[in-house]
Amino acid sequence: GTSAGAASLISFNEALQYFQTADLSQCRKKIRATARGHGLAALIRFLFGPPRLQPQLQGERELALAIAQCGLDDNERVHMRILQTIYKKLTRSRLGCPRYGAHWEELGFQGADPGTDLRGTGMLGLMQILFFVMDSQTLPLAQEIFQLSQHETQNFPFCLMSVNITRIVLQALREEWLSRECNRRQQVIAVLNDLYAAAFLQLYRAWKRQHKTVADSGFILKELELSAKKKPKQLLKTLEAYVSRSPAGDDLGPASLSPGSGGGHRAGEDIGFTGVCDLQVELEGEARLI
Repeated sequence: GTSAGAASLISFNEALQYFQTADLSQCRKKIRATARGHGLAALIRFLFGPPRLQPQLQGERELALAIAQCGLDDNERVHMRILQTIYKKLTRSRLGCPRYGAHWEELGFQGADPGTDLRGTGMLGLMQILFFVMDSQTLPLAQEIFQLSQHETQNFPFCLMSVNITRIVLQALREEWLSRECNRRQQVIAVLNDLYAAAFLQLYRAWKRQHKTVADSGFILKELELSAKKKPKQLLKTLEAYVSRSPAGDDLGPASLSPGSGGGHRAGEDIGFTGVCDLQVELEGEARLI
């Protein structure tokens, strides 16, 4: 593969501005309307379920869902800069790396091409890792989690786990579980990023405290899915407290990002961990946990 090592680091905001101006018309065509059900179920959801997203935020929501339909393109310089930035920040290397190779497996992708693991999240899967490693408040946490993922017995595929968390966050957005928080903050992508980081924090704590291994990953992901959909506000608060208490990223004490600082601008049978590219994926980046 070719190397893009000379490419400069890219910030999350610069990458986001690229997607805001890029032609994503083909990606937008793949976005499905939110399924709200019919009959009694729809009535119960209307009366007791989460509120709908305010009209002025629909554009930002559609942008996030469009990015999730956008595949990794070797010919897009911004895509390659995102990939190289992730590599450099996680490995703490000043040098870039070839586009294809075993080094991506060391970061927790399933093979020599990270693009094959992005089915279901598209470039949003990389954008959320980019946010994680380029925000000064979350970078220490990202590096701590990456270090834990390299543990002799507690190791897990960092980037693949990250993509699964992005899938969970996307599904929570699509089913409108995040609408209340988005309406309150008048932001969508920043809420998505903070929820992603909060979910990764919860995974990190459970993994480290309870000495989890990759065999437990399916169960933990299922718990994260429930938390992201049913208790997103509580999950976000743990991240605010964590960031304010422990910028070093290694405090496991009681602990979500403060508004505006994030992007924005064994009970039951274990469920086997499944790679994203092995899942049956529906339109709009939706994929089921198996």
